[in-house]
Amino acid sequence: MYLQQLIDKLGKEKISQKEADLIRHSRDESIHAAVLPDVVCFIESREDVVEVLKIASDYQVPVTPFGAGSGLEGQAIPVQKGIVINFERMNKILNFSPEDMRITVQAGVTRLQLNKLVNDHGLMFSVDPGADAMIGGMVATNASGTTAVRYGAMRDQLLDLEVVLADGTIMHTGTLAKKSSSGYNLTGLFTGSEGTLGVITEITLKLHSIPEYSMMARCTFDSIELCARAAQTILQAGIPVLRMELIDASSISMINRHSGENFPVNHSLFFEFAGPRKSVEEEVTLASELMHKLGCENWTAANDEKKKDEIWKARKDLNYAIACQEGIEEIGGDVCVPISRMPEMVTYARNLMDKSGLNGAIWGHVGDGNFHTSIMYDPSVDGEFEIADKTNDDIVMYAIQAGGTCTGEHGVGLGKMKFQEAEHGAALEIMKRTKHMYDPNGILNPGKIF
Repeated sequence: MYLQQLIDKLGKEKISQKEADLIRHSRDESIHAAVLPDVVCFIESREDVVEVLKIASDYQVPVTPFGAGSGLEGQAIPVQKGIVINFERMNKILNFSPEDMRITVQAGVTRLQLNKLVNDHGLMFSVDPGADAMIGGMVATNASGTTAVRYGAMRDQLLDLEVVLADGTIMHTGTLAKKSSSGYNLTGLFTGSEGTLGVITEITLKLHSIPEYSMMARCTFDSIELCARAAQTILQAGIPVLRMELIDASSISMINRHSGENFPVNHSLFFEFAGPRKSVEEEVTLASELMHKLGCENWTAANDEKKKDEIWKARKDLNYAIACQEGIEEIGGDVCVPISRMPEMVTYARNLMDKSGLNGAIWGHVGDGNFHTSIMYDPSVDGEFEIADKTNDDIVMYAIQAGGTCTGEHGVGLGKMKFQEAEHGAALEIMKRTKHMYDPNGILNPGKIF
């Protein structure tokens, strides 16, 4: 019955039950099992979203928002079937104010699409997850990336969100002003809510000036602990790095094989420095001195644009270097801990993976305490999945006990639900009450977070 209602309100051209569309919207890039939705709605406006949610509310049908499908924790999988809302046609730039360093976009605009426009005005959108994700999905998971050490995560870039609630009510969470002390911070609440409180349709973002000049550098250390201590030293010295990535020796080997690079196979730090030319050159010199005092090797610095792009692309392609190993699957995730605990944390994770007997990789944005793990296993070998799963769980629990979080940027979705009580304690019940207040019938992306 509700299907005919969708067709009547949205039009037949926006509704699909084709097998190819159902399969495409049944999973993301995570390891979690695919679930076919009943129908996919290719919405084009906030009004379309309102109609979908009113119908879904009337008929008690689950609704799962779907962006680029690049998530890593199963947020976009319609685990209770029902309706999937696809945002690819909601991809308009609504208002661009270069003088205010501000832009308003529909939720289906992608990161690269956005930067292509604003870069021509000397501005940039700073958050850079590896995929060309949609802005709405990035808000929903509070996405982050390599530049978070300087600019912060998605939550730090937002001025206002337009959200459609479960009953079809349209609301805004903020204003166009750079700051506000008025009322509750609803923008922060909806950021990272993974479509469980409302459907985000428009986003107003802060933009940043493109730095005048940049240089990259890399170096190696004999231990992963030293890499983390070196990163901490850079931060304590007040060097405002644009990017600072730890990549362990195992990851370097995979990058070399996949991307044709010839990086020294040892635990490595990759840096990017950006700003006025003189300042950048001084920062690189100081960083070099600090790293050499700690015993680094293979220090290399360069400002060649082509080489910089190749190196950062190789770093971002690491996920694909891991995934392309024939017959091998992975369990992975990301945790975030206080900077002071990073050396201990990455050492613990590396030792745990080595003891498991499985191949594992560690890399991440050590400048903000966030790092990723990938534990590889052969699904045809009895017991390997269980070992990989337990190793991953032990790493996550160690991070929580160190005062950290089970996820710094990938989100909770399906994969991190089991850690919510350990991390949040009594606050988890408040989250559940909040969910019930916004979505009393439980139709918005059910089966996620809790």
